[in-house]
Amino acid sequence: MRFDSVPKPPPVEARPRDGRGYPVPAITPWQDGQPQFALTDHERSAACARDRLCSVCNTLMPAGPVWRVVGGAETEAIAEALAAGLPYRNLAATLEGPGHRACMLYASMVCPYLARPNARRGMSAAQPDELTEHVVRGAVRGAHGAVVGFADYEFAITPDRVLFRFVDLVEFLPHATSDAHLDELRAELARSSG
Repeated sequence: MRFDSVPKPPPVEARPRDGRGYPVPAITPWQDGQPQFALTDHERSAACARDRLCSVCNTLMPAGPVWRVVGGAETEAIAEALAAGLPYRNLAATLEGPGHRACMLYASMVCPYLARPNARRGMSAAQPDELTEHVVRGAVRGAHGAVVGFADYEFAITPDRVLFRFVDLVEFLPHATSDAHLDELRAELARSSG
């Protein structure tokens, strides 16, 4: 599915775009007039965390659940916990911030890396460490991904990064290819506009 055929949440429609027409997420840094999609801007991410702004569209997330998109390993861990009737708790911090449900459904469908199991990362992390060592050019997402809702998030802002943890799983929408979420995205957009 082409990215420009995926319905956009109105705040995403208003985002700046790259030369191909992709909306640029709120936390994406720019360099020489070009968005650096594989990287995260510290100040923008910190502002989103502090002010409860969506990391995709940069607008307020109301009190209540938040969503994020996860890759293969975390998708499998959540599925295994749910299949065993156990709560899912991941206390490991992540650099990826939360967003609105519609924005994360949208992001899962238009980000080439998130959308398909055979997609590969285009860039490596600038300074790999224990949190970013998996961000390696050519790394594959994995067989499945998911859009996941959590009751809330916690964060810590350090001098060089913003760390997030998500608590209390409330929704799990796995996918092999994210176009499986098209009807869910349309329904979410209809709910939020009504």
